[in-house]
Amino acid sequence: MCAIASISDNFSSPSPTSQVQVLNINWFRNKPDGDDEVSMTMNISADLQSLFTWNTKQVFVFLAAEYETPQNSLNQVSLWDGIIPAKEHAKFYIHTTNKYRFVDQGSNLRGRDFNLTLHWHVMPKTGKMFADKIVMTGFYLPQSYR
Repeated sequence: MCAIASISDNFSSPSPTSQVQVLNINWFRNKPDGDDEVSMTMNISADLQSLFTWNTKQVFVFLAAEYETPQNSLNQVSLWDGIIPAKEHAKFYIHTTNKYRFVDQGSNLRGRDFNLTLHWHVMPKTGKMFADKIVMTGFYLPQSYR
């Protein structure tokens, strides 16, 4: 029975959507230890209802800033996360500042372009977890600290 339940999830074709707007860079500074830090206000909207099937227990979702530096081809900083317990909560709009600190190890963020990526992990009642993401491009940090 568990195998059938797990296999049946392979036949669903989810079509989640998401949009993030950066409304304001609240502050952008170089800390005394030399690391850059950013605080920003965002609107996060998503419709993840199509991720839910009869076998979905919950969905873990997080928003990450992703960017490249000379030292690392991929830097990922988690800015916000949440657990969606049921389909009726899977369509949401959130006005927030980053829940977690956006810090770079060094002074690499001035003028940097970055992506905001909404990641999710579907946790089934039975079977294996499924993960995917939506990448949103075209975001830039200021050239100077504020």
